[in-house]
Amino acid sequence: MPLLLAAARPCAARILVPSTTGAGAVRPSGARPLGRVPRRGGASAAVASDTTTTPAVKEAEGGGGDGYDAIVVGSGIGGLVAATQLAAKGARVLVLEKYVIPGGSSGYYRRDGFTFDVGSSVMFGFSDKGNLNLITQALEAVGHKMEVIPDPSTVHFHLPNDLSVLVHREYDDFITELVNKFPHEKEGILKFYGICWKIFNSLNSLELKSLEEPIYLFGQFFQKPLECLTLAYYLPQNAGDIARKFIKDQQLLSFIDAECFIVSTVNALQTPMINASMVLCDRHFGGINYPVGGVGGIAMSLADGLVDKGSEIRYKANVTNVILENGKAVGVRLSNGKEFFAKTVISNATRWDTFDNKYFYSKGKLLKVDELPEEEKNFQKNYIKAPSFLSIHMGVKASVLPADTDCHHFVLEFTPYNLILSNWQDDWANLEKPYGSIFLSIPTVLDPSLAPKGHHILHIFTTAGIEDWEGLSRKDYEKKKELVANEIIKRLEKKLFPGLQDSIVLMEVGSPKTHRRFLARNDGTYGPMPRGKPKGLLAMPFNTTSIDGLYCVGDSCFPGQGVIAVAFSGIMCAHRVAADIGLEQRSPVLDAGLLGLLRWFRTLA
Repeated sequence: MPLLLAAARPCAARILVPSTTGAGAVRPSGARPLGRVPRRGGASAAVASDTTTTPAVKEAEGGGGDGYDAIVVGSGIGGLVAATQLAAKGARVLVLEKYVIPGGSSGYYRRDGFTFDVGSSVMFGFSDKGNLNLITQALEAVGHKMEVIPDPSTVHFHLPNDLSVLVHREYDDFITELVNKFPHEKEGILKFYGICWKIFNSLNSLELKSLEEPIYLFGQFFQKPLECLTLAYYLPQNAGDIARKFIKDQQLLSFIDAECFIVSTVNALQTPMINASMVLCDRHFGGINYPVGGVGGIAMSLADGLVDKGSEIRYKANVTNVILENGKAVGVRLSNGKEFFAKTVISNATRWDTFDNKYFYSKGKLLKVDELPEEEKNFQKNYIKAPSFLSIHMGVKASVLPADTDCHHFVLEFTPYNLILSNWQDDWANLEKPYGSIFLSIPTVLDPSLAPKGHHILHIFTTAGIEDWEGLSRKDYEKKKELVANEIIKRLEKKLFPGLQDSIVLMEVGSPKTHRRFLARNDGTYGPMPRGKPKGLLAMPFNTTSIDGLYCVGDSCFPGQGVIAVAFSGIMCAHRVAADIGLEQRSPVLDAGLLGLLRWFRTLA
C-alpha cells in the first residue's frame, strides 16, 4: 500500500488554497469525484455543489513558451520536486498538469465537509532534521514551510495468529515490542534493524544529488568514503536476503515481508535493502508527520513556491506528445494542439506512459519511436506494473472509534466471499493477493479539522488488478464496487470496529479504473514491481534517457516507490538537468565514463 501522507490541525483552507499568483490567472473548475456509493439509510450521495477548491493558476491556453529551461509533464510529488528544485536554481520551468489540481496520488478532494487525501496518510521525509527530510527541503527551497502534527506511531499491524505489532515513533519502544513478541529472535532483530540503521545513517550523512553527476559523486566519495562504500555494498542486495541471515522464525520473517509490502507492494525478498532502510528508519529518526490541513497542501505549497520563483504551472493541460527535432526533445504538444518548447523535457509519467514503439502505439504514450531504447527494454524486461488499488473514502460517526484509536492500520485477516476470494485461509500467503490485505488511514485522529464535528475519515486501500474491473456494464460496475466495499467493511468491522457499517454517513469507492482515469497511470498501477528476485536497485533506471533532452522522474526511476523515494528522484533529476543546461558544474568527459559504468552495472541485474 502506498505510504504517502502527513497530518494537521485547523485552517485547512489556508493550506489548501494558495493565493492568486500571476497576471491573468484563472481558477480551474472543481475536481470531479471518485465513484460514489449511496450513504447508509438511503440518503443521496455527495452533492456536486461541494466541489474541491482549486488553485488560482493558469489553464493551458496559448502556446510557444520561448525561454523555458524545462517543461515538466505531470505534477506528482516527483515532478513538483524536480520543478521547484530547478526553479530555486534559477531555471524557468513550466509544469503541465492534466488534472485541475496538483499532487497526483498526493492530491486531495472535498465532499460534504470532508477533506479526503487521495493517497494514504503516512508522510515520510517531513521532519526538521537530517538529509532525508526531502519534502521539508523541497518546500524550503522555494520559501515555504508547513505546520505538521507528529504521529505517535507509523502503523498498527493486525496479522494472522493474532499477532499485533504497533510500530511506535520511538525506535526503542518498537524494538521492545517486537522482542517481546519474538524473544527467541532478539539477536536477529537487533542485527537486521541495525543494518537498516547503518544504511540509513550513511544516506543521511550525504548531500543527496544526482548519482549520474560525476563531480558530485566523486566529491561525496572523497568526503565520505566509508558511507559511500557502505551504500555501494548494499546497493545490489534485498531486505529479505539480509533478514534471513539473522532471523529464522518464519512468522517474524513474514512480518518483515508485511513491513516492506506496505511501502513497495512486494515482499522483502523483492524490496531493495536501501529502500527498506530509508523508511524503516526514517519513521523513527524524523518520525511520521502529518501536514496541517491534509496531504494535498504539500503539492499546493510546492506549486505556490514554483510560481513565487518565476516559473509556471498550468492545469487542464493534457500532454499527448513529446516533440523531437533531430532526435532531441525540444517541447510538448497538448491534446488541443497547443505546443510549448524548452531546452529539456521531464516526464513525471510512468515509463510505460512515456515510451512506446510507434508500431504498437496506444493512447496515452508520450513518445513514439521506431524501436524502444535498450534501457527501456531492460526496464520492461526486469519490471512489471504493480497492481492498482481499490480505495474507499468514508465519513463515519466518531462514536464508532475507540478513544485511543491509532491513525494507521494494516489488516491481514479476512472473511472470504464468493465473488472475489474463494477457498482462502487466514494466513500469510494472502499478503500479496488481490483484496488479501487492507491498509487503513484515519487522518482525523491527528487533524479533526478534516471532517465535520463529531465525525472521522476512514480511507481504505486494498490491492486490485484492473483486469478484475474491465468489461462490466455501468450498472454491474457500480454494483460490484458497492459489493466489494461492503465486504471489506465487514472485515474491518469484525477485526477492529464493531458497528462500522451503521456509522457511515458518506462513502465513495475508487477502482483501478478510477485511478487510471484521474491519476493518468497506466492501468492505474502503483508503480514498478520486479518480475523476479531483483539485485537490489541495480535494474532501476535513473533520470536520463537515451533521448537527448528527455528525462524521467517519479516511481519508475531510481530509487522507486513511496513519497520519500519520488522526492529523492525529483532532487536527483533537477541536479542532473541543471548540470546539463549550465546551472551546475559538470564534466562531459567524466559524464561519459560514469554513464557507461552505470549502464554496465544495470546489465548485471
